[in-house]
Amino acid sequence: MGNNRIIIDTELDENKYPKEIKWSAKNGANSEDFSNSKAFFLSMFDKETRDTIELDLWTKEMQVIEMDRFVFQTLNSIVNMYHRATKNTELANEMQSFVRYFGEKTEILKRNK
Repeated sequence: MGNNRIIIDTELDENKYPKEIKWSAKNGANSEDFSNSKAFFLSMFDKETRDTIELDLWTKEMQVIEMDRFVFQTLNSIVNMYHRATKNTELANEMQSFVRYFGEKTEILKRNK
């Protein structure tokens, strides 16, 4: 089947704060073209310890309004992933209610009146 490789490359400033974040996804012979990013969030479930390992970084360029959108979209993706994996519609709908609330509070979504 082959291997896929995801590369996340960060350049740090003198205070070890992310100055630049680049990523690339390679499938076999694909090129190593990198895309720029202002933030990323990685979450992995350890097979042995059954703990979740998380890594999140963002650059100084990331504005609060962008972080709001990033978190909103990430939460929405988590709800969708959870529903696909568990088929637990009731709980996914409850989670989605919070995502909508978050979106409205951060003004990413228009409030329903």
